[in-house]
Amino acid sequence: MDRNTHLVGQSSSFLDAVERASRAAPLDRPVLVIGERGTGKELIAERLHRLSSRWDGPLIIMNCAALPETLIEAELFGHEAGAFTGATKARPGRFEEANGGTLFLDELGTLSSPAQDRLLRAIEYGEVTRIGASKPMQVDVRIVAATNEHLPRMVEQSRFRADLLDRLSFEVVTLPPLRHRHSDIPVLADHFGRRMGLELEWDVWPGFSEEAMARLLAHAWPGNVRELRNVIERAVYRWEDQSSPIGDIQFDPFESPWAPAAAKAIAAPAPPVAEAPAAGGLAAAAASVSWDPATCADYRLAIAEYEKAILIAALEKCRWNQRAAAAALSLTYDQLRHAMRRHKLQEA
Repeated sequence: MDRNTHLVGQSSSFLDAVERASRAAPLDRPVLVIGERGTGKELIAERLHRLSSRWDGPLIIMNCAALPETLIEAELFGHEAGAFTGATKARPGRFEEANGGTLFLDELGTLSSPAQDRLLRAIEYGEVTRIGASKPMQVDVRIVAATNEHLPRMVEQSRFRADLLDRLSFEVVTLPPLRHRHSDIPVLADHFGRRMGLELEWDVWPGFSEEAMARLLAHAWPGNVRELRNVIERAVYRWEDQSSPIGDIQFDPFESPWAPAAAKAIAAPAPPVAEAPAAGGLAAAAASVSWDPATCADYRLAIAEYEKAILIAALEKCRWNQRAAAAALSLTYDQLRHAMRRHKLQEA
């Protein structure tokens, strides 16, 4: 199953954008797709292609930001052998490859001014000229372009051609960010979670705990659906007990007590401080372990019991408020949850 070709959602703002794209799809006109990173612009472009009369033709995708400015024109329009240093043989451009189909130009706002000039001519007259060639060739291509830039503002700043924007903006589909699709978060989380569960060959899908879902709903999602998918898939594959609802969510995969410190912090370490007041009494509680670690033959078991005693003392001191206990132990909430699960304290 291809996990990247599904538009999932039920919010009115999202469905309105999908409906607008669906209505524009049969018309052989350019369409601009606007949206923040991770909102699904490429999926809308594919929908525009599949619902058009060109559905059986090629869908060629070009990320304009992935190429240096000197190569964008060669990629778009192709080149003849010897047209420039390194061009040992002729090569067709993306316009030729998309002939009879759709050309999706992602990150349109990064196109250089010369590339914008040639793109305008290609759209206006339906002809392209390879670099180094003397004669143009006719192409039949529908343009779908996407960007997260505000193109009218770029026109005001003389960074984008006004006539090119006019030519491309027959229809503009603006995708809402995930923070404005609140009702879609549980639906998307369940969708991505189930797919990851299938990939891991889980027998059942446990879903998410109420606390985990509350944290998902409260997050701002700057990376939108792409970020949500990463968070959900990471939570599912790390969860060890598929019989209980998933309760651990980590939004920042780089979060770690062993993350590299800043150079200044290493050069001037803070002086040692006394034990934090919030953790007061934890050492005494740990010492109440019923056996002497110094005489225990199992070193790892002694360490585990000592750590468990500290966790229990902190949780009891904070009346089993896990966030307060995490703060008292100078841990993140997710680190405390992992430690509790390791010592089977979640049931308590």
